[in-house]
Amino acid sequence: MDATGSARRPNVVVILADDLGWGDLSCQGASAIDTPNIDALARRGMRFTDAHASSAVCTPSRYSLLTGAYPWRSPLKSGVLGGADPAIIASDAPTLARDLKSRGYSTGAFGKWHLGLGWTWLDGTVPEAFADGFASDMQGHGRGIDYTVPFAGGPTALGFDRFFGIAGSLDMPPYCFLDQDRAVGTPLAEKTDLVSSQRPGLASEGWRDDAVDTTVTAAAVDWIGEQRRAGNEFFAYIATAAPHRPCVPPAFVRGSTTAGPRGDAVVLVDWMVGQLVAALGEDLERTLVVFTSDNGAPTMFAEDMADAGMPGTGGAATAHRPNGPWRGQKADAWEAGHRVPLIVAGAGTAAGVCGSLVSLLDLRPTVAELVPGPGDDAAGPAAEHSLGPAVVEHGAAPDHLGDGESFAGLLAGAPDADGGRMLAQQAFDGTLVLRSGAAKAIYGTGSGGFSAPQGEPDDAGRGPGQFFDLAADPAETANLWVDRAPDAHAMIDTFEQRTGFRRGTR
Repeated sequence: MDATGSARRPNVVVILADDLGWGDLSCQGASAIDTPNIDALARRGMRFTDAHASSAVCTPSRYSLLTGAYPWRSPLKSGVLGGADPAIIASDAPTLARDLKSRGYSTGAFGKWHLGLGWTWLDGTVPEAFADGFASDMQGHGRGIDYTVPFAGGPTALGFDRFFGIAGSLDMPPYCFLDQDRAVGTPLAEKTDLVSSQRPGLASEGWRDDAVDTTVTAAAVDWIGEQRRAGNEFFAYIATAAPHRPCVPPAFVRGSTTAGPRGDAVVLVDWMVGQLVAALGEDLERTLVVFTSDNGAPTMFAEDMADAGMPGTGGAATAHRPNGPWRGQKADAWEAGHRVPLIVAGAGTAAGVCGSLVSLLDLRPTVAELVPGPGDDAAGPAAEHSLGPAVVEHGAAPDHLGDGESFAGLLAGAPDADGGRMLAQQAFDGTLVLRSGAAKAIYGTGSGGFSAPQGEPDDAGRGPGQFFDLAADPAETANLWVDRAPDAHAMIDTFEQRTGFRRGTR
């Protein structure tokens, strides 16, 4: 209860790491990297071992997390956006931030956005992702943008009261911070100190790659403190730049692992989690803290993966497996592309490990169940920041909550009532992946991502594909398509009926 005697609802903090793999955490088996702050969250809450992003790359994954909708419902059907690309979330789209803002929460977003912005260009135009002929430009340099003009379609237009962060990944221009709906310090100078995969473009004066996450963390910590002092219920969404390339960990974590610069960048993420948890203070137990990643880890960049503590590795990822035992890497249809760490702690969550199939799509309906809104029963479990004993049946989510399903019952420690859920993911090239229990169908002939062979997608669902039994073959070594194609056809038919998905129309 607060000072007025009213029931206090749980605060919500979502921390989304960038390219952090399933096996990057010490609580999930990493030995070359120590993540004590994330491990502490896992001990306090529920750690999901079969959690999935809806895409194996970042823009569509983030779209799904914030909207609860499958990524092909946006204008971006495959690939990712560049930092200068237009917004792909419709101006009137339901979002997690709007859900909580409508319930009286203060809402703040900090860090990487990467969902496009309504930039005004020097010729006065504002490109639209919803216009005919839209195509993303991941390599866009953004030199034609008028950075003195506020952008539209960003976080503050989609339900967030506060935004401080960057437009895209740390390897994408513009290299500047964004505050609310403006660039901080007009980026006018060409960035000359490009690191590894960084694309050419403009930077603001004094820009430092290794200071991005620490600066974002400080802004988020300050905002959380302001909300606590004001007695506000709040939602904070913090999206890290690390450990995405370029891996430029600041000096205080550099060399802290035997997994190279990328491993040190994972430690930076763990430090950020520690700072954010500390900022919650005595409100920690009544705050729902979600930690996850937007997709799996890339493993094809030797300079990031070099094991500084083991001579002779030649930069190969031999001592540390960022994606644990799963096949493939970021961008792939195989498990390593989209199976992600997911830890949910606080606000009455049970402590344990859950092997049920869940998705980042599920966050919106889960939070909606836990946070009562206008007209909800104020005396219900969520009002007392307890998750209650209810078991959430699998089934179609209400339209206004998107394509996901609440896992609030699983957080309370209840058993999964029905293992027959049908869940989709997609690879970098848009290749569709369907899961039903241990059955996994990939409607394409290769990874669809960064691993060889890339193959070709087949939205029609009737051409050659891949089928795996993850219970018998979790490493996806035996393609059963020849014998199990009828099962794959039945799966895509069922998925179409349940979701309105149309084969070949994405």
